[in-house]
Amino acid sequence: MATTFTERVREIIKQIPQGKVTTYGIIAAGAGNGSGARQVARILHSSSKTHGLPWHRVVNRAGKISLPPGRGYEMQRDLLLSEGIIFTVNDVIDLDQFLWLPGEKCELS
Repeated sequence: MATTFTERVREIIKQIPQGKVTTYGIIAAGAGNGSGARQVARILHSSSKTHGLPWHRVVNRAGKISLPPGRGYEMQRDLLLSEGIIFTVNDVIDLDQFLWLPGEKCELS
């Protein structure tokens, strides 16, 4: 069982199903620190490769990719598109359709 905030964050991220996204803030709240969204970003940056986290499924609360163009934005967008995530003309993800919340059952595809 995950005991530290970092461990809980990693466990939540591992559960995000393919074709869904969640936000930094939702992960932080689910891990026990509602104001820890920036900590979640740091954990993703430092742990994604080592722990095999689906980092690309985490977006900001507006449904946008936080990485800047040329620094991972395109890769994250391509990965999400490959999972069936749809973006609006302004590159926003419809969170009503694609948002996953910790504790929701995952549908296997």
